[in-house]
Amino acid sequence: MTELATASRPSSNHLLRRDVRFLGNILGEVLVHQGGRELLEHVERIRETSKALRADFVPELYDEFLNAIGNLAPDIRHQVIRAFAIYFQLVNIAEQNHRIRRKRDYERSAGEAVQPGSIESAIQDLKDAGTPLEEVQELLQGISLELVMTAHPTEAMRRAVLDIHKRIADEMMELDNPNLTYREREKLRDQLLNEVLTLWQTDELRDRKPTVIDEVRNGMYFFNETLFDVLPDVYEELERCLGKYYPERSWHVPTYLRFGSWIGGDRDGNPSVTANVTWRTLNIQRGLVIHKYETLLRALMRKMSFCTSIVEVHEELLRSIEQDRADVELKTVEAWTNEKEPYRIKLTYMIQKLQNMRNEQTKGTKQRYNDASEFVAELQLIDRSLRHHYADFVADTYLKKLIRQVELFGFHLAALDVRQHSKEHENAMAEVLAKAGVAADYASLSEEEKIELLHKLLSDSRPLLHENADLSENTKECLDVFRTIYRAQQEFGRACITSYLISMTQGASDMLEVMVFAKEAGLFRRESDGSIVSTLQSVPLFETIDDLHAAPDIMKTLFELPVYRQTVAAMGNQHEIMLGYSDSNKDGGMVTANWELRMALNGLTEMAKDYDVRLKFFHGRGGALGRGGMPLNRSILAQPPSTIGAGIKITEQGEVLTSRYSMQGIAYRSLEQATSALVKAAWLARHPSKEKACEPQWDEIMPSISETAQTKYQDLIFRDPGFMTFFKESTPLSEVGELNIGSRPSKRKNSERFEDLRAIPWVFSWTQSRYLLPAWYAAGTAFKKYVGDDPAKLETLRTMYREYSFFRTLIDNLQMALAKADLLIASKYAAMIKDDEIRTRIFTLIEEEYALTKAMILDITGQEEILDNVPVIQESIRLRNPYVDPLSYLQVQLLSELREKRAGGEDDAELLREVLLTINGIAAGLRNTG
Repeated sequence: MTELATASRPSSNHLLRRDVRFLGNILGEVLVHQGGRELLEHVERIRETSKALRADFVPELYDEFLNAIGNLAPDIRHQVIRAFAIYFQLVNIAEQNHRIRRKRDYERSAGEAVQPGSIESAIQDLKDAGTPLEEVQELLQGISLELVMTAHPTEAMRRAVLDIHKRIADEMMELDNPNLTYREREKLRDQLLNEVLTLWQTDELRDRKPTVIDEVRNGMYFFNETLFDVLPDVYEELERCLGKYYPERSWHVPTYLRFGSWIGGDRDGNPSVTANVTWRTLNIQRGLVIHKYETLLRALMRKMSFCTSIVEVHEELLRSIEQDRADVELKTVEAWTNEKEPYRIKLTYMIQKLQNMRNEQTKGTKQRYNDASEFVAELQLIDRSLRHHYADFVADTYLKKLIRQVELFGFHLAALDVRQHSKEHENAMAEVLAKAGVAADYASLSEEEKIELLHKLLSDSRPLLHENADLSENTKECLDVFRTIYRAQQEFGRACITSYLISMTQGASDMLEVMVFAKEAGLFRRESDGSIVSTLQSVPLFETIDDLHAAPDIMKTLFELPVYRQTVAAMGNQHEIMLGYSDSNKDGGMVTANWELRMALNGLTEMAKDYDVRLKFFHGRGGALGRGGMPLNRSILAQPPSTIGAGIKITEQGEVLTSRYSMQGIAYRSLEQATSALVKAAWLARHPSKEKACEPQWDEIMPSISETAQTKYQDLIFRDPGFMTFFKESTPLSEVGELNIGSRPSKRKNSERFEDLRAIPWVFSWTQSRYLLPAWYAAGTAFKKYVGDDPAKLETLRTMYREYSFFRTLIDNLQMALAKADLLIASKYAAMIKDDEIRTRIFTLIEEEYALTKAMILDITGQEEILDNVPVIQESIRLRNPYVDPLSYLQVQLLSELREKRAGGEDDAELLREVLLTINGIAAGLRNTG
């Protein structure tokens, strides 16, 4: 297993091929050691045949290939599946390492070549464009990017496996060290052999679903391992580049890049996320950040040996030490006894104050830090004192980064968003209002009546109910969440939770319900002078196509309400709005969802201008193409520059977290590219004439294309009575639900309705079965209907592809989906459908639409093959396919056997285990899940 290496320029890629070959040989050794030469021979025979079929499809060879897979004995089959799956894991590690290697190659050029997409390239472009310093300052004041971790169940690998991956990656990077001796290289090889052997003997499947707290701790891994250090490094690089190109001032960049989290706050469809779990989450986050600060202060102590017999420290440092001696008792930290080393004495008290934050009895006293600003002030005091005796190099090296870390992470680590379904609020509000004697049947009121009533309640400072009112458990829990948010803001600072997201927002009343509950908990109040204090914002999540259409009118209705408009003013005249890429795609298909999201972005932005409100759009993207997935920098640049407004939020989910943030070098590159894209987008927003103009006719063409695509998509998904049978029987939908990759159920309700199926298992299942249907279906029909037999219209689409960034991104994403799909393999999944008529009719529809979509894409782009525009990715997919194919065919065989047994009332744990192993392997091979 030594052939595969992702394609790139041959001159720059030999090291990647070397690494893949090296790891493949090690895996081969492990296979022989664990399963004998017979196992390796089976794997190699299947691999070679699969590769030959991809090069030249010969029906006889294909039959031979299927027989070889079908005749594997169960014990060998299990090991063959794991061999292919682990091979992909190793290849992915090698590819990630190579990305870091390429970055380092640019850095070694010492500024002679600026890497595209780097921070320096963005600042250099500003300078080359003649952007004055004052405008650069304004631009930096206005940009904001928040990346929000979610616990969406798309990470198919266990943490134990990811830990092994990290060790392998670190050891592979060490192989690049030119100073290694022969013996050291041999020792590294032995260590890698041990790690791959350990990987082989480690169960990649979870034995139970993770709890919410498990997911919280998994999220903390990325802060602990990479983000706590990498984020400030990105800021430092931005300041370095600004100093290089704009040296006339000293730079301290305002906070523009942060991480947030939904893990422990997202309760939509997940009853395990309770108010108590949210409180525990915040404490876990605080515990980690205090531990990180304490570790850094102890490291600082070892370096701060400055002696007053040699230097004169600042008087304010000495005064602060005397104050600490009066206020802080050293109980758990040993006192520093050398009076001539004041920095070490000061740091001792600072460590004690951090430790005292774990003690409730010290709350509100000078024994601890009660706010992150107090901690920053003491760090800045040390910084000033160091500079006072010209130890500025030390201050720049150690204090500057630590101060930035406290500015970024505070004592809460990351802002936690809370999310709940709108129906849950309506049910709770109905019970509360009935109990309070305000409305006997709130749910039956019209939308206008609900708005009028809720606006009146929001204007009334009196509480609706006393805290211990007799309510159902669901309603008590709903109210407890708001009380927990209030308590959290008091304990951890207001920044710990400021956004309350409402899934399936379909009217202004959905937003007002949340604000009324916020008022009941003290998160919204009117002061004696009539001013409004609001520390929590209700954030709508517009998900379906109809909701996207209605979004501007819903927000307009809210902005017209005097009290609601005052709450927006209390939040700095900014309003956050979330747009759902997953459910809009599931609802309307790829083409329609992308167009309607663009229209919603533009419509909401224009509407908000009339009310002097700046919008922060929260983009709910997944990892897969069918859920808005794309590289982080591209997702920023895909947004119309005029809609950047008050900033951008983007979800980072599941396998995306692992691929982007498990290694420091990859995390840095991803965040650097994001910063570069953000600066570029902000500059274009200020200089719209510099962006390629969009011809008005292009925006007039797209609605009809979108409408045709939506009709074609919904004819199959919603209106074909056999579709759900086709979907369930020709994909591993039910088995994906047994993978134990998330605490959240795969359906919002215990229902078989398509509407209640979550978008993640929807996309995950189509990806596994190689259709990738949500990412391309209906596009071909839409383009063909527009073009008809008119060459001029085809030429219009070709011009749009060259000059219209939205359309180009859409077409290129469709290309990626078509390239990853494989309908020959998908036909084997379709063969599992029992009803011949449903199978033949719907598969033929899919097959015809795939062929039409491919033909139209090639006509529009002028390419000979799909992905000719990005040969690196084209070749990567071409080289990966022969290794994914055996896993797909094995999965079909195993699903058929398992389902036949289950239909007969039996079950087979080993068969299920093999199915789940193929799911993991295909996810690794295709490099995404949901």
